[in-house]
Amino acid sequence: MKALLIDDERLARNELRRLLAAFPAITVAGEAANATQAREQIAALQPDLLFLDVQMPGETGMQLLESLEPPVPQVIFTTAYDEFAVKAFELNALDYLLKPVDPARLAAAIERLQAKVGVAPAGPAEKPARLDAADKVFVREGDRCWFVEVKQIRLLESEGNYTRVHFDEAQPQLFRSLNAMEERLDAKCFFRANRRQIINLAWIEKIEPWFSGGLLVQLKGGAKVELSRRQAQEFRERMSL
Repeated sequence: MKALLIDDERLARNELRRLLAAFPAITVAGEAANATQAREQIAALQPDLLFLDVQMPGETGMQLLESLEPPVPQVIFTTAYDEFAVKAFELNALDYLLKPVDPARLAAAIERLQAKVGVAPAGPAEKPARLDAADKVFVREGDRCWFVEVKQIRLLESEGNYTRVHFDEAQPQLFRSLNAMEERLDAKCFFRANRRQIINLAWIEKIEPWFSGGLLVQLKGGAKVELSRRQAQEFRERMSL
């Protein structure tokens, strides 16, 4: 099935393309950053499926969908806003996925799509293995690229739908949720300090008692990270003899 990705955020399109690589039945035929480009791509590619953002410059995804002449491709909305879900289903959308897109929810949406169009389900590929400290990963932000050892990543911080990764002097922002990043990291090397931050245990320089039974961790390089009482207790249990 041919899919068209329609989203004004390039990073969001890249992330969705990456997730869809796990589904061999879906081929990403093209991308569009706004409604005008989307109409051109729909006419040229005749896609079977649209992954459609709601909020875009100019026309919204809803307005674009309402303006399409039949036959209309199947539509899966991908958006950071949950308040448009009712309207989306009124427009016969197949599904409504919140960003950052959860791989399990995406798999369920594609399974529903395949059942609706009569295609035999094809399960997603196996989850990528966890990364060892000595592994190298490719990191890209805009036109800048790095090939960095996992052990050099000292801190990861959640910024909404994004994660900022700290290594060397770089702090690129990736369109990936902190939860998704945590799934790839080795728990022996990385620790979820709080809702917003993951630390590399090898980069801990100093630990001090903090408010309400918590801990204050200072990393090499100067960054300070607070552990709540609950996380501090887990940290003590994991790291004590």
